Amino acid sequence: MDFVVHHIALSVSDIKKSEEFYAHFGFKKVSQYISEDKSLHILHLKNSSFIIELFSFRDCIPPERRPLWEDLKFSGYRHIAFRVENIHKAKEKLIRKGLISHRTEIKKGRTGILYFFLTDPDGNFVEIVEDKRDI
Repeated sequence: MDFVVHHIALSVSDIKKSEEFYAHFGFKKVSQYISEDKSLHILHLKNSSFIIELFSFRDCIPPERRPLWEDLKFSGYRHIAFRVENIHKAKEKLIRKGLISHRTEIKKGRTGILYFFLTDPDGNFVEIVEDKRDI
């Protein structure tokens, strides 16, 4: 039996802003649920076979935000990563869309991949990677 990633879930404060943000990465709305009292909104965004499940609660509790390196020290899911064929072209595209600045630095990771980070509207880390390894 093979296990294949189906989705990742994120709790967000403004589901519309998050939907617009993830649309920049090719995600489109495929289903949603809104509770009768509108205290809960669930949205599924899909790109190819991968789904981001967004939860938005009326009584959302904002997380404590830390710099990336400090955030990585906490256990649990820390970020989502999108692979691209050409990281330099991806950076230019995200600059044009206003999602990152020219100062965003492409780095070579300890495992040999090129990467940079940005954050979604709630401050969740999103990594862009170029990984040419045959793994």
